[in-house]
Amino acid sequence: MKVASLMILGSLCAINAAPQTVTEVSVLNSPQPMEARSRFAMLDDVRLLANGLLQLGQSLREFVHKTKGQINDIFQKLNIFDRSFYQLSVVTSEIKEEEEKLKETTTFLKTNNEEIRNLSLEINSKINSILQERSNLQSKVGSLEEKLKDLSQSMMPLEQLQEITTLKDVIDSQEKTIKDLLMSVREQHEQLNSQKIKIKSLEEKLNYDPFQETAEKTSDSSPEAPELLEYLTSNSTESTMDTNDFPTDCSEVFNRGQRNSGVYPIKPNQSEPFNVYCDISSDGAATVIQRRVDGSVDFDQNWDKYELGFGNLEKEFWLGLAKIYSIARQGEYILNIQLEDWKEEKRLIEYLFTLDGPTSHYTIHLTHLSGNLPDAMSNHTGMMFSTKDKDNDNHEDSNCARNYSGGWWFNACGDTNLNGRYTCMRSRSRSLRRKGIYWRPGRGSTYTLKFTKISIRPSS
Repeated sequence: MKVASLMILGSLCAINAAPQTVTEVSVLNSPQPMEARSRFAMLDDVRLLANGLLQLGQSLREFVHKTKGQINDIFQKLNIFDRSFYQLSVVTSEIKEEEEKLKETTTFLKTNNEEIRNLSLEINSKINSILQERSNLQSKVGSLEEKLKDLSQSMMPLEQLQEITTLKDVIDSQEKTIKDLLMSVREQHEQLNSQKIKIKSLEEKLNYDPFQETAEKTSDSSPEAPELLEYLTSNSTESTMDTNDFPTDCSEVFNRGQRNSGVYPIKPNQSEPFNVYCDISSDGAATVIQRRVDGSVDFDQNWDKYELGFGNLEKEFWLGLAKIYSIARQGEYILNIQLEDWKEEKRLIEYLFTLDGPTSHYTIHLTHLSGNLPDAMSNHTGMMFSTKDKDNDNHEDSNCARNYSGGWWFNACGDTNLNGRYTCMRSRSRSLRRKGIYWRPGRGSTYTLKFTKISIRPSS
């Protein structure tokens, strides 16, 4: 009985205790799901942050590799630049040494030249004194000959014979001495000339840029074939052909069936006939009025030469202002300018072209049409032609043709000049460079030229 009651009591106690236990367990376990969820959320954030950091690290590593490659390229270029700069420094030092040697040689040659000049003056003074003595001796000989004539009928004394013989020997020795002195003077003059040539060549070397192979080609006054550029006479034309039947320009030469470029006679209206060079292509023909190819003709001529024309129609020439005017006055013409620089780049430009007569000093009028060459002649329109002996430019204080060489339609000194001195490459000397052939547009680079050709053709 006691045992049964105890068992019942235990069951009741267990039943009373059970809700409390469940409540305690629920109370104790109630925050666990929230904590688990926040932990999982934090782990996701950590994973996202880790992925971002990994991607950032990968990008940084790629950037570092790329930067290293660029830095290596820069170092290689710097090494190449250092080597080039070193080589340039070596070349510069060698050139400076050569210049110093040239200067020393020039100084030495000038000193020798001065000594030779003094010696030449001394020799000339001695020759003058010897010639004076010779004239005195000749006068004495003349007087003795007169005495001999007076004594020809009588026996000549022995003393006079001896005196005459002695005088003749003296004269012979004096003549021999004079000949020797003259020979030595000639040798001294030859030495002086060779020394001058050497000094001139050394000075030219010092005046040119050693980094560029520049050399001025001297304008040789070679024969200019005047028979080609003078007006034709009845003797120079075929007697069977009437000069009135000559074409008026090269376009008419083409229309008459000629298809080969060359020299042809023409007779513009109201003009005497003359020869021209026709530049003929499949499309037509143009009359060439100027050409520069090798510097064989000196273009630094006076007004009369530029008006009549000079040079060789097969090579270098200027047709002549009077002849150009006689062609251009026949209608509306196009001026075509073809240029080639020392880099062998060829360009051309065309203008609508008219030319006034001699009373207006052959004033030129230009309107730019087309071409791949920068326009450098539009600012010359309305300009008169100028030469070294007839200054018609706009520069009040200077004669551009005299200072810059060659005749041209100068506006102000320093403009374009296609009739300047022919020079090779680009001279270091500014005074030589400004006298060369060049094309100078208002903007952009100046073209130093190797070849020029100016031609005209009818616009229609």
